[in-house]
Amino acid sequence: MDLKTTALGIELGSTRIKAVLIDKDHLPVASGDYEWENQLVNGIWTYSMDKIHEGIKTCFANLKKDVQDRFGVKLDTVGAIGVSAMMHGYLPFDKDGKQLAEFRTWRNTITGEAAEKLTNEFGFNIPQRWSIAHLYQAVLNKEDHVGDIAFLTTLAGYIHWRLTGMKVMGVGEASGMFPIDSEVCDYNEEMVQKFNALTGMNLRSILPQVVSAGDLAGTLTEAGAAFLDPSGDLKEGIPVAPCEGDAGTGMVATNSVRVRTGNVSAGTSDFAMIVVDHDLGVHREIDMVTTPDGAPVAMVHCNNCTSDINAWVSLFGEFASLMGLEVNKGELFTKLFKAAVDGDPDCGGLMSYNYFSGEGVTDLDEGRPVFARMQNSKFSLANFMRTHLYSALATLKIGMDILQREECVTIDKLYGHGGFFKTPEVGQRILSAAVNAPVSVMETAGEGGPYGMALLAAYMIRHDEGESLPDYLDGKVFAGAKSVTIMAEAKDVEGFAEFLSSYVKALPVEKTATEVL
Repeated sequence: MDLKTTALGIELGSTRIKAVLIDKDHLPVASGDYEWENQLVNGIWTYSMDKIHEGIKTCFANLKKDVQDRFGVKLDTVGAIGVSAMMHGYLPFDKDGKQLAEFRTWRNTITGEAAEKLTNEFGFNIPQRWSIAHLYQAVLNKEDHVGDIAFLTTLAGYIHWRLTGMKVMGVGEASGMFPIDSEVCDYNEEMVQKFNALTGMNLRSILPQVVSAGDLAGTLTEAGAAFLDPSGDLKEGIPVAPCEGDAGTGMVATNSVRVRTGNVSAGTSDFAMIVVDHDLGVHREIDMVTTPDGAPVAMVHCNNCTSDINAWVSLFGEFASLMGLEVNKGELFTKLFKAAVDGDPDCGGLMSYNYFSGEGVTDLDEGRPVFARMQNSKFSLANFMRTHLYSALATLKIGMDILQREECVTIDKLYGHGGFFKTPEVGQRILSAAVNAPVSVMETAGEGGPYGMALLAAYMIRHDEGESLPDYLDGKVFAGAKSVTIMAEAKDVEGFAEFLSSYVKALPVEKTATEVL
Protein backbone atom coordinates (compact mmCIF):
# COMPACT_ATOMS: atom_id res chain seq x y z
CA MET A 1 0.00 0.00 0.00
CA ASP A 2 1.41 3.39 -1.04
CA LEU A 3 0.51 5.70 1.83
CA LYS A 4 1.46 8.76 -0.24
CA THR A 5 -1.61 8.17 -2.43
CA THR A 6 -4.02 8.18 0.52
CA ALA A 7 -5.91 11.02 2.18
CA LEU A 8 -6.98 11.15 5.81
CA GLY A 9 -10.09 12.80 7.24
CA ILE A 10 -10.66 13.15 10.98
CA GLU A 11 -13.92 14.46 12.42
CA LEU A 12 -14.71 15.29 16.04
CA GLY A 13 -18.44 14.61 16.13
CA SER A 14 -20.82 14.97 19.02
CA THR A 15 -20.70 11.32 20.14
CA ARG A 16 -17.69 9.96 18.27
CA ILE A 17 -14.33 11.06 16.94
CA LYS A 18 -13.65 9.16 13.74
CA ALA A 19 -10.80 8.91 11.25
CA VAL A 20 -11.25 7.59 7.70
CA LEU A 21 -8.38 6.82 5.33
CA ILE A 22 -9.21 6.74 1.61
CA ASP A 23 -7.15 5.38 -1.28
CA LYS A 24 -6.37 6.91 -4.68
CA ASP A 25 -9.82 5.82 -5.91
CA HIS A 26 -11.49 7.75 -3.05
CA LEU A 27 -12.64 4.55 -1.35
CA PRO A 28 -12.43 4.10 2.45
CA VAL A 29 -9.76 1.54 3.30
CA ALA A 30 -9.24 1.95 7.06
CA SER A 31 -10.76 3.75 10.04
CA GLY A 32 -10.41 4.42 13.73
CA ASP A 33 -12.69 5.99 16.32
CA TYR A 34 -13.22 7.09 19.89
CA GLU A 35 -16.58 7.42 21.63
CA TRP A 36 -17.32 10.37 23.88
CA GLU A 37 -20.21 12.49 25.09
CA ASN A 38 -20.73 16.11 26.02
CA GLN A 39 -21.20 17.13 29.64
CA LEU A 40 -23.43 19.76 31.22
CA VAL A 41 -21.08 21.62 33.58
CA ASN A 42 -22.34 24.68 35.46
CA GLY A 43 -25.12 25.06 32.91
CA ILE A 44 -22.72 24.85 29.92
CA TRP A 45 -22.66 22.01 27.39
CA THR A 46 -18.96 21.29 26.98
CA TYR A 47 -16.15 18.81 26.34
CA SER A 48 -13.02 19.10 28.48
CA MET A 49 -9.74 19.88 26.73
CA ASP A 50 -8.27 16.72 28.26
CA LYS A 51 -10.99 14.65 26.58
CA ILE A 52 -10.44 16.44 23.26
CA HIS A 53 -6.74 15.60 23.37
CA GLU A 54 -7.25 12.03 24.58
CA GLY A 55 -9.96 11.42 22.01
CA ILE A 56 -8.10 12.50 18.89
CA LYS A 57 -4.92 10.67 19.92
CA THR A 58 -6.86 7.47 20.68
CA CYS A 59 -8.77 7.76 17.41
CA PHE A 60 -5.54 8.05 15.44
CA ALA A 61 -3.96 5.16 17.35
CA ASN A 62 -6.96 2.98 16.47
CA LEU A 63 -6.60 4.00 12.82
CA LYS A 64 -2.91 3.02 12.90
CA LYS A 65 -3.83 -0.37 14.29
CA ASP A 66 -6.46 -0.88 11.59
CA VAL A 67 -3.93 -0.03 8.85
CA GLN A 68 -1.37 -2.40 10.39
CA ASP A 69 -3.92 -5.22 10.74
CA ARG A 70 -5.29 -4.80 7.21
CA PHE A 71 -2.15 -4.06 5.22
CA GLY A 72 0.82 -4.85 7.46
CA VAL A 73 2.01 -1.27 7.06
CA LYS A 74 3.04 1.27 9.71
CA LEU A 75 0.97 4.44 9.25
CA ASP A 76 3.74 7.06 9.29
CA THR A 77 2.53 9.36 6.50
CA VAL A 78 -0.37 10.09 4.17
CA GLY A 79 -0.83 12.19 1.04
CA ALA A 80 -2.90 14.83 2.83
CA ILE A 81 -4.80 15.38 6.09
CA GLY A 82 -7.95 17.30 6.90
CA VAL A 83 -9.74 17.86 10.20
CA SER A 84 -13.38 18.70 10.80
CA ALA A 85 -15.58 18.97 13.86
CA MET A 86 -18.93 20.10 15.18
CA MET A 87 -19.53 23.59 13.85
CA HIS A 88 -19.92 26.78 15.87
CA GLY A 89 -19.15 27.12 19.55
CA TYR A 90 -16.65 29.19 21.48
CA LEU A 91 -12.96 28.57 22.16
CA PRO A 92 -11.07 31.76 23.17
CA PHE A 93 -7.30 31.96 23.80
CA ASP A 94 -4.94 34.68 24.96
CA LYS A 95 -1.71 35.81 23.25
CA ASP A 96 0.23 32.98 24.93
CA GLY A 97 -2.20 30.29 23.75
CA LYS A 98 -3.87 29.87 27.13
CA GLN A 99 -7.54 28.81 27.00
CA LEU A 100 -9.62 31.57 28.57
CA ALA A 101 -13.03 29.90 28.97
CA GLU A 102 -14.54 26.44 28.84
CA PHE A 103 -15.39 25.16 25.37
CA ARG A 104 -19.00 26.20 24.75
CA THR A 105 -20.51 23.89 22.15
CA TRP A 106 -23.21 24.37 19.53
CA ARG A 107 -25.70 22.80 21.94
CA ASN A 108 -25.83 25.79 24.27
CA THR A 109 -28.78 28.17 24.16
CA ILE A 110 -27.37 30.85 26.44
CA THR A 111 -26.80 33.64 23.93
CA GLY A 112 -30.35 34.73 23.16
CA GLU A 113 -29.79 38.41 23.94
CA ALA A 114 -26.66 38.62 21.81
CA ALA A 115 -28.14 36.68 18.89
CA GLU A 116 -31.21 38.93 18.78
CA LYS A 117 -29.22 42.15 18.95
CA LEU A 118 -26.75 41.07 16.27
CA THR A 119 -29.54 39.87 13.98
CA ASN A 120 -31.19 43.27 14.23
CA GLU A 121 -27.89 45.12 13.77
CA PHE A 122 -26.76 43.08 10.76
CA GLY A 123 -30.14 42.42 9.11
CA PHE A 124 -28.90 38.84 8.95
CA ASN A 125 -29.93 35.90 11.13
CA ILE A 126 -27.34 35.15 13.82
CA PRO A 127 -28.24 31.89 15.61
CA GLN A 128 -27.42 31.39 19.28
CA ARG A 129 -24.81 28.71 18.63
CA TRP A 130 -22.65 30.85 16.31
CA SER A 131 -19.24 31.86 17.66
CA ILE A 132 -19.97 35.56 17.22
CA ALA A 133 -23.12 35.24 19.34
CA HIS A 134 -21.09 33.60 22.11
CA LEU A 135 -18.47 36.33 21.88
CA TYR A 136 -20.99 39.17 21.99
CA GLN A 137 -22.87 37.52 24.87
CA ALA A 138 -19.58 37.36 26.79
CA VAL A 139 -19.17 41.09 26.06
CA LEU A 140 -22.71 41.83 27.27
CA ASN A 141 -22.11 39.70 30.37
CA LYS A 142 -18.89 41.67 31.03
CA GLU A 143 -16.95 38.43 31.38
CA ASP A 144 -13.43 39.11 32.63
CA HIS A 145 -11.63 37.14 29.93
CA VAL A 146 -12.96 39.11 26.95
CA GLY A 147 -10.23 41.75 27.07
CA ASP A 148 -7.54 39.06 26.89
CA ILE A 149 -8.83 37.30 23.76
CA ALA A 150 -6.14 37.13 21.07
CA PHE A 151 -7.62 34.23 19.11
CA LEU A 152 -11.18 32.94 18.86
CA THR A 153 -11.81 29.69 17.07
CA THR A 154 -13.93 26.55 16.85
CA LEU A 155 -13.05 22.97 17.76
CA ALA A 156 -11.94 22.21 14.18
CA GLY A 157 -9.95 25.45 14.08
CA TYR A 158 -8.25 24.56 17.37
CA ILE A 159 -7.14 21.12 16.18
CA HIS A 160 -5.94 22.59 12.86
CA TRP A 161 -3.91 25.15 14.82
CA ARG A 162 -2.33 22.38 16.92
CA LEU A 163 -1.42 20.37 13.82
CA THR A 164 -0.07 23.19 11.64
CA GLY A 165 0.50 26.25 13.79
CA MET A 166 -1.82 28.10 11.36
CA LYS A 167 -4.81 30.15 12.56
CA VAL A 168 -6.91 29.49 9.46
CA MET A 169 -10.09 27.62 8.56
CA GLY A 170 -12.23 26.67 5.59
CA VAL A 171 -14.90 29.08 4.47
CA GLY A 172 -17.74 26.69 5.35
CA GLU A 173 -16.53 26.39 8.94
CA ALA A 174 -15.90 30.14 9.09
CA SER A 175 -19.50 30.77 8.00
CA GLY A 176 -20.60 29.31 11.36
CA MET A 177 -18.44 31.81 13.21
CA PHE A 178 -19.42 35.01 11.37
CA PRO A 179 -21.41 35.88 8.20
CA ILE A 180 -19.54 35.32 4.93
CA ASP A 181 -19.56 37.33 1.72
CA SER A 182 -19.68 34.56 -0.91
CA GLU A 183 -18.43 36.93 -3.61
CA VAL A 184 -15.02 37.15 -1.96
CA CYS A 185 -15.12 34.02 0.28
CA ASP A 186 -14.32 36.08 3.37
CA TYR A 187 -16.06 37.60 6.36
CA ASN A 188 -18.65 40.21 5.46
CA GLU A 189 -16.68 43.43 5.87
CA GLU A 190 -19.70 45.67 6.44
CA MET A 191 -20.84 43.45 9.31
CA VAL A 192 -17.29 43.24 10.69
CA GLN A 193 -17.22 47.04 10.92
CA LYS A 194 -20.64 47.11 12.59
CA PHE A 195 -19.44 44.61 15.20
CA ASN A 196 -16.27 46.61 15.82
CA ALA A 197 -18.35 49.76 16.30
CA LEU A 198 -20.63 47.93 18.76
CA THR A 199 -17.83 46.54 20.88
CA GLY A 200 -14.68 48.56 20.26
CA MET A 201 -12.95 45.32 19.26
CA ASN A 202 -10.82 44.58 16.19
CA LEU A 203 -12.67 41.44 15.11
CA ARG A 204 -10.39 40.46 12.24
CA SER A 205 -7.39 40.40 14.58
CA ILE A 206 -8.87 37.53 16.60
CA LEU A 207 -10.78 35.49 13.99
CA PRO A 208 -9.09 32.78 11.89
CA GLN A 209 -8.10 33.64 8.32
CA VAL A 210 -10.60 32.24 5.77
CA VAL A 211 -9.44 29.87 3.01
CA SER A 212 -11.41 27.95 0.41
CA ALA A 213 -11.53 24.25 -0.49
CA GLY A 214 -8.56 23.27 -2.61
CA ASP A 215 -6.18 25.75 -0.97
CA LEU A 216 -3.21 24.55 1.08
CA ALA A 217 -3.85 25.45 4.72
CA GLY A 218 -0.45 24.54 6.12
CA THR A 219 1.64 21.43 6.66
CA LEU A 220 1.91 19.07 9.61
CA THR A 221 4.58 20.39 11.94
CA GLU A 222 6.87 18.30 14.12
CA ALA A 223 4.84 19.38 17.16
CA GLY A 224 1.61 18.66 15.29
CA ALA A 225 2.74 15.15 14.37
CA ALA A 226 3.68 14.47 18.01
CA PHE A 227 0.32 15.85 19.16
CA LEU A 228 -1.60 13.47 16.88
CA ASP A 229 0.73 10.49 17.25
CA PRO A 230 2.75 10.54 20.50
CA SER A 231 4.50 7.30 19.44
CA GLY A 232 6.67 9.36 17.09
CA ASP A 233 5.88 7.34 13.95
CA LEU A 234 3.98 10.05 12.08
CA LYS A 235 6.22 12.30 9.97
CA GLU A 236 5.96 16.05 9.65
CA GLY A 237 5.49 17.89 6.35
CA ILE A 238 2.15 16.36 5.27
CA PRO A 239 -0.09 18.89 3.43
CA VAL A 240 -3.13 19.86 5.51
CA ALA A 241 -6.43 20.96 3.96
CA PRO A 242 -8.56 23.80 5.31
CA CYS A 243 -10.45 22.52 8.36
CA GLU A 244 -14.20 22.30 7.93
CA GLY A 245 -17.36 21.89 9.96
CA ASP A 246 -19.48 18.76 10.06
CA ALA A 247 -22.12 20.48 7.91
CA GLY A 248 -19.66 21.08 5.08
CA THR A 249 -18.12 17.62 5.23
CA GLY A 250 -21.59 16.10 5.20
CA MET A 251 -22.34 18.02 2.01
CA VAL A 252 -19.15 16.72 0.40
CA ALA A 253 -19.75 13.14 1.56
CA THR A 254 -23.16 13.17 -0.14
CA ASN A 255 -22.10 15.13 -3.25
CA SER A 256 -24.43 17.98 -2.27
CA VAL A 257 -22.30 21.06 -3.00
CA ARG A 258 -23.87 22.04 -6.32
CA VAL A 259 -26.73 24.54 -6.54
CA ARG A 260 -30.20 23.06 -5.87
CA THR A 261 -28.81 19.96 -4.19
CA GLY A 262 -29.13 19.29 -0.49
CA ASN A 263 -28.59 16.83 2.29
CA VAL A 264 -29.94 16.03 5.71
CA SER A 265 -27.55 14.94 8.43
CA ALA A 266 -29.34 13.20 11.27
CA GLY A 267 -27.58 12.06 14.42
CA THR A 268 -27.38 13.72 17.84
CA SER A 269 -28.51 16.87 16.07
CA ASP A 270 -30.05 17.12 12.64
CA PHE A 271 -29.73 19.72 9.96
CA ALA A 272 -30.63 20.26 6.34
CA MET A 273 -28.21 22.00 3.98
CA ILE A 274 -29.65 23.32 0.71
CA VAL A 275 -27.41 25.11 -1.81
CA VAL A 276 -29.57 28.02 -2.99
CA ASP A 277 -29.68 29.94 -6.26
CA HIS A 278 -31.28 33.17 -5.00
CA ASP A 279 -31.17 35.51 -2.00
CA LEU A 280 -33.43 34.67 0.92
CA GLY A 281 -35.19 36.81 3.48
CA VAL A 282 -34.18 36.88 7.14
CA HIS A 283 -35.73 34.01 9.13
CA ARG A 284 -34.86 33.09 12.70
CA GLU A 285 -35.26 29.43 11.73
CA ILE A 286 -32.85 29.59 8.75
CA ASP A 287 -29.07 30.04 8.90
CA MET A 288 -27.12 31.22 5.88
CA VAL A 289 -23.76 29.46 5.69
CA THR A 290 -21.63 28.25 2.77
CA THR A 291 -20.28 25.17 1.06
CA PRO A 292 -16.55 24.46 1.52
CA ASP A 293 -15.97 26.39 -1.72
CA GLY A 294 -18.07 29.36 -0.65
CA ALA A 295 -21.49 28.92 -2.32
CA PRO A 296 -24.43 30.17 -0.21
CA VAL A 297 -26.34 27.51 1.70
CA ALA A 298 -29.63 27.68 3.57
CA MET A 299 -29.28 25.64 6.75
CA VAL A 300 -32.04 24.43 9.03
CA HIS A 301 -30.31 23.30 12.21
CA CYS A 302 -31.97 21.51 15.10
CA ASN A 303 -30.14 20.78 18.35
CA ASN A 304 -32.04 17.57 19.06
CA CYS A 305 -32.49 14.44 16.97
CA THR A 306 -31.59 10.92 18.09
CA SER A 307 -30.63 11.35 21.78
CA ASP A 308 -34.15 10.53 22.98
CA ILE A 309 -34.38 7.55 20.62
CA ASN A 310 -31.06 6.27 21.98
CA ALA A 311 -32.35 6.60 25.55
CA TRP A 312 -35.49 4.57 24.81
CA VAL A 313 -33.53 1.88 22.96
CA SER A 314 -31.23 1.58 25.98
CA LEU A 315 -34.30 1.14 28.17
CA PHE A 316 -35.56 -1.66 25.93
CA GLY A 317 -32.10 -3.20 26.15
CA GLU A 318 -32.33 -3.16 29.96
CA PHE A 319 -35.71 -4.87 29.74
CA ALA A 320 -34.25 -7.56 27.48
CA SER A 321 -31.45 -8.17 30.01
CA LEU A 322 -34.00 -8.35 32.81
CA MET A 323 -35.73 -11.14 30.88
CA GLY A 324 -32.44 -12.98 30.51
CA LEU A 325 -31.93 -12.11 26.86
CA GLU A 326 -28.57 -11.07 25.42
CA VAL A 327 -29.38 -8.57 22.67
CA ASN A 328 -26.87 -6.87 20.40
CA LYS A 329 -27.47 -3.12 20.59
CA GLY A 330 -27.17 -2.64 16.83
CA GLU A 331 -29.70 -5.42 16.22
CA LEU A 332 -32.04 -3.87 18.77
CA PHE A 333 -31.91 -0.51 16.95
CA THR A 334 -32.61 -2.25 13.64
CA LYS A 335 -35.60 -4.22 14.92
CA LEU A 336 -37.17 -1.22 16.66
CA PHE A 337 -36.67 1.03 13.63
CA LYS A 338 -38.25 -1.60 11.40
CA ALA A 339 -41.17 -1.92 13.83
CA ALA A 340 -41.95 1.76 13.19
CA VAL A 341 -42.78 0.98 9.56
CA ASP A 342 -45.89 -0.88 10.72
CA GLY A 343 -47.18 2.05 12.78
CA ASP A 344 -50.13 4.24 11.80
CA PRO A 345 -49.19 7.04 9.39
CA ASP A 346 -50.17 9.66 12.02
CA CYS A 347 -48.67 7.62 14.92
CA GLY A 348 -52.09 6.76 16.34
CA GLY A 349 -52.41 9.87 18.48
CA LEU A 350 -49.11 9.52 20.36
CA MET A 351 -46.85 12.56 20.84
CA SER A 352 -43.18 13.03 21.67
CA TYR A 353 -40.79 15.96 22.12
CA ASN A 354 -37.16 14.88 21.89
CA TYR A 355 -35.67 18.02 23.46
CA PHE A 356 -32.64 17.14 25.57
CA SER A 357 -31.52 20.74 25.15
CA GLY A 358 -33.05 24.02 24.01
CA GLU A 359 -34.23 24.43 20.42
CA GLY A 360 -33.89 27.66 18.48
CA VAL A 361 -36.39 26.80 15.74
CA THR A 362 -39.21 26.45 18.28
CA ASP A 363 -37.86 29.22 20.54
CA LEU A 364 -37.05 27.09 23.60
CA ASP A 365 -34.01 27.89 25.74
CA GLU A 366 -34.15 24.57 27.58
CA GLY A 367 -35.39 21.09 26.79
CA ARG A 368 -37.18 18.27 28.60
CA PRO A 369 -37.83 14.97 26.79
CA VAL A 370 -41.59 14.40 26.89
CA PHE A 371 -43.79 11.52 25.75
CA ALA A 372 -47.58 11.94 25.89
CA ARG A 373 -50.75 10.18 24.75
CA MET A 374 -54.50 10.39 24.96
CA GLN A 375 -56.56 7.76 26.75
CA ASN A 376 -57.83 6.47 23.41
CA SER A 377 -54.51 6.68 21.51
CA LYS A 378 -53.33 3.50 19.78
CA PHE A 379 -50.51 2.68 22.17
CA SER A 380 -48.51 0.02 20.33
CA LEU A 381 -44.77 -0.56 19.96
CA ALA A 382 -44.96 0.30 16.26
CA ASN A 383 -46.72 3.60 16.94
CA PHE A 384 -44.38 4.33 19.86
CA MET A 385 -41.27 3.96 17.72
CA ARG A 386 -42.80 5.79 14.76
CA THR A 387 -43.67 8.69 17.07
CA HIS A 388 -40.05 9.02 18.16
CA LEU A 389 -38.78 8.86 14.58
CA TYR A 390 -41.28 11.55 13.56
CA SER A 391 -40.34 13.65 16.59
CA ALA A 392 -36.67 13.47 15.63
CA LEU A 393 -37.47 15.25 12.33
CA ALA A 394 -40.44 17.43 13.31
CA THR A 395 -38.45 20.55 14.16
CA LEU A 396 -36.43 20.17 10.96
CA LYS A 397 -39.67 19.97 9.00
CA ILE A 398 -40.83 23.31 10.45
CA GLY A 399 -37.74 24.99 9.01
CA MET A 400 -37.91 23.14 5.71
CA ASP A 401 -41.49 24.35 5.22
CA ILE A 402 -40.23 27.94 5.39
CA LEU A 403 -37.66 27.23 2.70
CA GLN A 404 -40.00 25.40 0.37
CA ARG A 405 -43.22 27.35 0.88
CA GLU A 406 -42.15 30.89 1.75
CA GLU A 407 -38.81 31.16 -0.06
CA CYS A 408 -39.65 28.88 -3.02
CA VAL A 409 -36.36 26.98 -2.69
CA THR A 410 -36.18 24.15 -5.22
CA ILE A 411 -34.40 20.90 -4.34
CA ASP A 412 -33.38 18.64 -7.22
CA LYS A 413 -31.61 16.05 -5.07
CA LEU A 414 -31.81 15.35 -1.33
CA TYR A 415 -29.39 12.96 0.34
CA GLY A 416 -29.51 11.54 3.86
CA HIS A 417 -26.60 10.53 6.05
CA GLY A 418 -25.90 9.87 9.71
CA GLY A 419 -27.03 7.34 12.30
CA PHE A 420 -30.73 7.97 11.67
CA PHE A 421 -30.31 6.32 8.25
CA LYS A 422 -28.24 3.33 9.38
CA THR A 423 -31.21 0.93 9.31
CA PRO A 424 -31.87 0.45 5.57
CA GLU A 425 -34.85 2.39 4.17
CA VAL A 426 -36.60 3.25 7.45
CA GLY A 427 -35.02 6.66 8.15
CA GLN A 428 -35.19 7.47 4.44
CA ARG A 429 -38.89 6.72 4.30
CA ILE A 430 -39.59 8.88 7.36
CA LEU A 431 -37.56 11.83 5.99
CA SER A 432 -39.24 11.50 2.59
CA ALA A 433 -42.63 11.62 4.32
CA ALA A 434 -41.54 14.76 6.18
CA VAL A 435 -40.26 16.73 3.15
CA ASN A 436 -42.53 15.13 0.52
CA ALA A 437 -39.55 14.52 -1.77
CA PRO A 438 -37.38 11.55 -2.78
CA VAL A 439 -34.48 10.85 -0.44
CA SER A 440 -31.29 9.07 -1.50
CA VAL A 441 -28.67 7.38 0.65
CA MET A 442 -25.26 6.51 -0.79
CA GLU A 443 -23.23 3.40 -0.01
CA THR A 444 -20.63 5.59 1.68
CA ALA A 445 -23.17 7.57 3.73
CA GLY A 446 -22.30 5.59 6.84
CA GLU A 447 -18.77 7.03 6.75
CA GLY A 448 -20.26 10.53 6.92
CA GLY A 449 -18.23 13.59 7.82
CA PRO A 450 -14.72 12.11 8.16
CA TYR A 451 -15.11 10.63 4.69
CA GLY A 452 -16.16 14.05 3.38
CA MET A 453 -13.12 15.61 5.06
CA ALA A 454 -10.85 12.98 3.47
CA LEU A 455 -12.34 13.89 0.07
CA LEU A 456 -11.57 17.57 0.69
CA ALA A 457 -7.99 16.63 1.55
CA ALA A 458 -7.78 14.60 -1.68
CA TYR A 459 -9.27 17.47 -3.69
CA MET A 460 -6.57 19.80 -2.37
CA ILE A 461 -3.71 17.69 -3.71
CA ARG A 462 -5.32 16.11 -6.80
CA HIS A 463 -7.66 18.56 -8.51
CA ASP A 464 -6.77 19.90 -11.92
CA GLU A 465 -6.16 23.60 -12.36
CA GLY A 466 -9.52 25.37 -12.54
CA GLU A 467 -11.46 22.23 -11.57
CA SER A 468 -14.25 23.19 -9.18
CA LEU A 469 -15.19 21.11 -6.15
CA PRO A 470 -18.61 20.14 -7.63
CA ASP A 471 -16.95 19.03 -10.88
CA TYR A 472 -14.27 17.06 -9.02
CA LEU A 473 -16.87 15.24 -6.93
CA ASP A 474 -19.14 14.55 -9.91
CA GLY A 475 -16.40 13.38 -12.25
CA LYS A 476 -13.79 11.72 -10.05
CA VAL A 477 -15.52 10.58 -6.87
CA PHE A 478 -19.22 9.85 -7.35
CA ALA A 479 -19.49 9.08 -11.06
CA GLY A 480 -20.12 5.39 -10.38
CA ALA A 481 -21.44 5.68 -6.84
CA LYS A 482 -24.33 3.46 -5.84
CA SER A 483 -27.29 4.88 -3.97
CA VAL A 484 -30.81 3.90 -2.94
CA THR A 485 -33.64 6.38 -3.51
CA ILE A 486 -37.01 6.18 -1.75
CA MET A 487 -40.18 8.23 -2.10
CA ALA A 488 -42.70 7.92 0.72
CA GLU A 489 -46.25 6.84 -0.04
CA ALA A 490 -48.94 9.51 -0.06
CA LYS A 491 -50.51 8.13 3.14
CA ASP A 492 -47.19 8.57 4.96
CA VAL A 493 -46.78 12.15 3.71
CA GLU A 494 -50.30 12.95 4.88
CA GLY A 495 -49.70 11.16 8.17
CA PHE A 496 -46.54 13.16 8.92
CA ALA A 497 -48.41 16.40 8.13
CA GLU A 498 -51.17 15.41 10.59
CA PHE A 499 -48.58 14.55 13.25
CA LEU A 500 -46.79 17.86 12.72
CA SER A 501 -50.03 19.81 13.06
CA SER A 502 -50.64 18.18 16.45
CA TYR A 503 -46.98 18.64 17.37
CA VAL A 504 -47.12 22.41 16.80
CA LYS A 505 -50.44 22.76 18.67
CA ALA A 506 -49.10 20.84 21.66
CA LEU A 507 -45.78 22.72 21.92
CA PRO A 508 -47.02 24.52 25.09
CA VAL A 509 -46.76 21.10 26.78
CA GLU A 510 -43.00 21.10 26.14
CA LYS A 511 -42.63 24.71 27.22
CA THR A 512 -44.52 24.02 30.44
CA ALA A 513 -42.30 21.00 31.09
CA THR A 514 -39.20 23.23 31.01
CA GLU A 515 -40.83 25.51 33.57
CA VAL A 516 -42.09 22.94 36.07
CA LEU A 517 -39.65 20.00 35.76
